[in-house]
Amino acid sequence: MRTFRVLWERLKEHPLSRIGPGLITGVADDDPSGIATYSQAGAQFGLDMLWTMPLAYPLMAAIQSMCANIGRVTGKGLAANIKDAFPPIVLPCVLCLLLVANTLNIAADVAAMGEVAELVSGINRHLMTAFFVSATILLQLFIPYHRYVFILKWLTVSLLAYAAVLFTVHVPWGQVATHTFWPKITLDSSTAAMVVGVFGTTISPYLFFWQASEEVEDMEAHPSSKPLLCDAPSAGPELRRIQWDTWSGMLYSNVTAYFIILATAVTLHVSGVTDINTAAQAASALRPLAGDFAYMLFALGILGVGMIGVPVLAGSGAYALSEAMGWRKGLERKVNDARGFYAIISVSVLAGLGIQYSPISPMKALFWSAVINGLVAVPLMVVIIILVSKKSVMGAFTASRPLLVLGWIATAVMGAAAIGMFIPD
Repeated sequence: MRTFRVLWERLKEHPLSRIGPGLITGVADDDPSGIATYSQAGAQFGLDMLWTMPLAYPLMAAIQSMCANIGRVTGKGLAANIKDAFPPIVLPCVLCLLLVANTLNIAADVAAMGEVAELVSGINRHLMTAFFVSATILLQLFIPYHRYVFILKWLTVSLLAYAAVLFTVHVPWGQVATHTFWPKITLDSSTAAMVVGVFGTTISPYLFFWQASEEVEDMEAHPSSKPLLCDAPSAGPELRRIQWDTWSGMLYSNVTAYFIILATAVTLHVSGVTDINTAAQAASALRPLAGDFAYMLFALGILGVGMIGVPVLAGSGAYALSEAMGWRKGLERKVNDARGFYAIISVSVLAGLGIQYSPISPMKALFWSAVINGLVAVPLMVVIIILVSKKSVMGAFTASRPLLVLGWIATAVMGAAAIGMFIPD
């Protein structure tokens, strides 16, 4: 027992423990449904979808920085700020879309985790899915935030599996560089749908709400901390921390997504496998092409990021709805002190589990849930940009012009791709 305590204390002193919400948010973006979307992009288009990640990175980081700034400056989450700054009709519409998209995402993620666990262990996928759902709910219900978030940070190491996969296969790096910056793509509805899917799973609404709320959670975990509106002297160091944390976390996320597209492009696409519906299917398809080691790395990565993605999906909806209803909220609170908040988390995850036993196929919904997120994100991004531009909300800490420009570019890119998806070939 003493040995365990010593190990725990040493782990808490590790540099990883000082990283903020940006890292977890970034890794949660590469959840099993995201992995399926990136795998489909690589399988269907080969190297010609690699360009999406260098473009998505600054746009994603800019939007997430805005969300983090909103939380830290105002001391309130995104939903609470929308409630205060916009007409009453706006927040219910946003919440409805968010909760539906999150539930579908959770269903897809836990189903993929169960399927992968069955491939690895041989245990029935439904039993494994129930296990992951139970573990996710219990961890959030009974582990205080300061400990729970530390566990999540260590799980982010699982993303390194996708970099390791590239060492097990042949990669034509000259072609990779060429296609990343000069892709050969046909502008049609299927290409537009894939771009919306990739950007939708990369720049996702649930991440907006999560990161803003986690900045508030982190602030409240330190009794001496106050919203920057009430503590201007702390603004400089805090905003620099947010900038570093967010941009580095999103870089980690986007580089990993790039590796997933690349790994599936040089294996599945080259071999003629162009249709991937699930992350587990991508892992299975890799096995005969890249070997057992690559397959195992890919599969274990899915389980690791799934244990991050599902709590973030459920937590983001719980924060948003609790703020809208004026309920007590926060993973640092005990269950009896925030019953509504924890009820939303539990119901969201259990609803995701229940979808597996309904006529709805979470496997087929993997890609299209990302497309829905891409469509939902566009109006929400407009709302976020307006919020960070308002002095009535942000005081002296409104967003800088470069950040706003990147935010509007991100909105325009996703909006154009969404429109293109519905234009006939």
